Amino acid sequence: MFDHLGVYTAGDLRERSDFYEAILAPLGYRRLESHIEPGGAGRVVFGSGFPQSSFFVLAKGRPAHWRPDQQSGLSAIHLAFRAPSQAAVDQFHAIGLQRGARDNGGPGPRHRGWYGAYLIDADSNGIEAGLYL
Repeated sequence: MFDHLGVYTAGDLRERSDFYEAILAPLGYRRLESHIEPGGAGRVVFGSGFPQSSFFVLAKGRPAHWRPDQQSGLSAIHLAFRAPSQAAVDQFHAIGLQRGARDNGGPGPRHRGWYGAYLIDADSNGIEAGLYL
C-alpha cells in the first residue's frame, strides 16, 4: 500500500539511525542513504535495496510545511515491518532490547496466524516486526 514512510525524531539522528540499522538488519533491510548535516538535521533511508521496493526514512529537522505547534517526536506512531522468518523477529526484538528499546511484547504467536514482537523506541514510537505463518 505504501511506497515509503517517514518519521521525524527529536533525538540524535546518528544515534537513532544506528538503532534502526541494527534492528532492521535481521529483517533484510539496510541503510541505503545517509544525509546528515553538520547541525544534526537530515535524513537516513532504509530499505531492502531492491529496485522499486518500499523504504523507510528517519529524519530530523523542521519541514517548512509544519504548523508552528508541531514538533518532532511528540506524536508517536506505530510501525510494523514484515519479517522473513520467526528467527528474524526474535533477533529484531533481542537487538532492540540490547540497544535500549523498551519491550512492548516479546516474540510469539498473535492473532490470525501472525508471529510478531513489539518494541518502543526512544521517541515512544511502537515498532513491530512479524510475519504470517
